[in-house]
Amino acid sequence: MKKFLFKISFYIIGIIAILLFLGTYADGNTDDNYLHFTGPKPSDMVMGDSRGSQAVIPNILDDKLKGREFNNFSLNITESPYGQVYFEAIKKKLNPDTKDGIFILTVDPWNLSIDKNVKEAKDLSENTSALADMNLYDVKPNYEYLLKHYPETWFNIYRDREAIAKSNTYLHQNGWMEVNVNVEPDTLKKRQDRKVSDYIEFVKTQKISQYRLNAFEDIIEYLKTKGTVYIVRIPGFKGIMEIENKYSPDFSKKIKSIAQKKGVKFFDFSQQSDQYIFTDGNHMYKESGKVFTAQIADSILLDKKR
Repeated sequence: MKKFLFKISFYIIGIIAILLFLGTYADGNTDDNYLHFTGPKPSDMVMGDSRGSQAVIPNILDDKLKGREFNNFSLNITESPYGQVYFEAIKKKLNPDTKDGIFILTVDPWNLSIDKNVKEAKDLSENTSALADMNLYDVKPNYEYLLKHYPETWFNIYRDREAIAKSNTYLHQNGWMEVNVNVEPDTLKKRQDRKVSDYIEFVKTQKISQYRLNAFEDIIEYLKTKGTVYIVRIPGFKGIMEIENKYSPDFSKKIKSIAQKKGVKFFDFSQQSDQYIFTDGNHMYKESGKVFTAQIADSILLDKKR
């Protein structure tokens, strides 16, 4: 028996060694979230859902707001809508020594809504997100994340590593989700039509949530103790904005009221749909994101001068 255990221990050690080795290749190709849980912890952050993850590019902010190093900690409306799960994750992600940070909270009606059928907070979608159970946000490789939230064989991590080729959805170390797709007009129209159809059905199940609005205000209050907070409403293309405005016609007014109550600035770009290209109607194309992010930075610089 002892001889058997001795032999099998080498087998187990070998397997662990292989897994540890494969984990070192985890990168922006691994999945859409992994690099959000690797360090270092930032003092300047962008928060929100997938609209924010693609439209706000940290290195543009860094270039224009000198001396800053932004991290985009936006995931998607399933995993990072405003709520207590996201709030706790933000606290874990943020450098605890931050005193003069800049925080950009991106909003749309969807990351402040819940499914009408949800009756209790424990049933919210984000409770199954990595944000709900992760403890480590600043280690690389992050084996905790890979063990808990990478369901495929770890050999795929090595096979799909960015050194071979970047994936069409590539997560940068600074948290920006770079999406590379065909943006020819005919292709865009097909995606936009499909997204409009999806959202027409989606709104039937959703309602603006006081729980999420309360959490949003709590996040603002917390971040104000660490620096300056800016709220930004990112547009979608015209068809999506028509759905949003019908779904919540007073949304911008509601956010402006919160901003005034909390003493923070609200930059509302919701009327500027025609200035940008959207990959699917909802998410901004990366070239438009560069222009949009520069506009946010300019708005912050102007505010700082006052």
